[in-house]
Amino acid sequence: MSIRTESAAYEGACAKPVEVQVQLAGGTPTFVVVGLADKAVAESRERVRAAFAAIGLSLPSKRLIVNLAPADRPKEGSHFDLPIAMGLLGALGVLPPDVLDEHLAMGELGLDGSIAPAPGALPAAMLAAERGRGFICPEACGPEAAWAGGDLPILAPGSLIQLINHFKGGQVLARPAPGELDDGASIPDLRDVRGQETAKRALEVAAAGGHNLLMVGPPGSGKSMLAARAPGLLPPLDAEELLEVSMIQSVAGLLERGRLSRTRPFRAPHHSASMAAMVGGGVRVRPGEASLAHHGVLFLDELPEFHPQVIDSLRQPLETGEIAVARANARVTFPARFQLIAAMNPCRCGWAGENGQACARGPKCAQSYQARVSGPLLDRIDLQIDVPPVTPADLALPPAPEGTADAAARVTAAREAQHERGALNARLSGDRLDRVASPDAEGRALMTKASEAMGLTARAYHRILKVARTIADLDGATAVRRIHVAEALSARKSSQAGRQAVSAPPRVSTFP
Repeated sequence: MSIRTESAAYEGACAKPVEVQVQLAGGTPTFVVVGLADKAVAESRERVRAAFAAIGLSLPSKRLIVNLAPADRPKEGSHFDLPIAMGLLGALGVLPPDVLDEHLAMGELGLDGSIAPAPGALPAAMLAAERGRGFICPEACGPEAAWAGGDLPILAPGSLIQLINHFKGGQVLARPAPGELDDGASIPDLRDVRGQETAKRALEVAAAGGHNLLMVGPPGSGKSMLAARAPGLLPPLDAEELLEVSMIQSVAGLLERGRLSRTRPFRAPHHSASMAAMVGGGVRVRPGEASLAHHGVLFLDELPEFHPQVIDSLRQPLETGEIAVARANARVTFPARFQLIAAMNPCRCGWAGENGQACARGPKCAQSYQARVSGPLLDRIDLQIDVPPVTPADLALPPAPEGTADAAARVTAAREAQHERGALNARLSGDRLDRVASPDAEGRALMTKASEAMGLTARAYHRILKVARTIADLDGATAVRRIHVAEALSARKSSQAGRQAVSAPPRVSTFP
């Protein structure tokens, strides 16, 4: 006879059911865990044995077999300790088997019988609610699991002995309360940025339509300051987005005491990040920075300093909004609908093309430095602007009359108009793009001339139309006019012209 209980294995940000089967059989005394378990799961034997000894129980001198079914699904993590221990307690008659059938459990055991927190409590609790079972998790994970629903039965013991006493009637474990909900973090204000009105406008447009943005300028021009203020322009996460973001953070182990935040994620990895750190992977497949920035901002400072293969790995998620990590025995998909904001210097020394400054190694410095960012990636960046150095006169100016709150109000109004049409402008495609973002006759003529002069690809052409639609939304206009197209083109043309200036003589545009 085998005792059964349930746990969960994680695939991406979702939890999949795993049946934990425990059997006591005759034969040579041993403790075996089967079912495609990794090293952490195999080591649960010693943690369970020590935890039982700490509460005054000993394992019988029999052959103990633990099977994690389905056997062909990889099992990773220490959270299988608690369901294995519960199965053994059921086999020993300490816990009634019918109670085990009604619960899904996860948690890591300490050698003293305590139950330590483990990542993934929220997705596992969602799975338990979906399957109509109660949920048992560590005490520290209780506030996180409580977000899965008010009617989900949840037990959050701090130790094995507390769990046993609860089912024996010696004590009653109350349902944990959900963790705190943070409605907004303290974000720096745009008033702190002196000058750079063009860059502020580009940042507002990017936030309003969910567009990707590249800022090119010398050191100290304020690129990082501008990027750090981007989350303040974005509206708070809605209920569905909050759940998606929180499930990713739960799998990554980033939710502390179940505290959720409606502020959109802002991730700024160092340029030494590996591909696995950026898009996910590793021995235990975990979400990368791109997925942790889901529904938020991924900021890449010093863009050319990243390994070219790392930043090129973002090309697919920028189009599809998800990342598929393929392994020999599994394929895991993570959501990655992020807004890319990047910053770079014009060359390695930082001063190419700037008035009064000279590049130490001439045009080759800028050419080799900028060549580290591939054309296909740049083609996916809607706004590419130059950020000139801040002058002493700019620094002496008083703070700007408008700050983050004023720009955020315009961004929210523009996004509401887009949601009424069905999607953010950055996600428009096909017939919907033609229907929503087609410019008037003058705007169409300007786009035609600009496409020939700038050598735009089809993707770049459509992205400029999306930006023009966003500018129109910020102006409260129902139609995309020539002035909106011209501003969208200038936000793409200026950076291209700046990069060409370091290696070629200036040329005059053929469009006004």
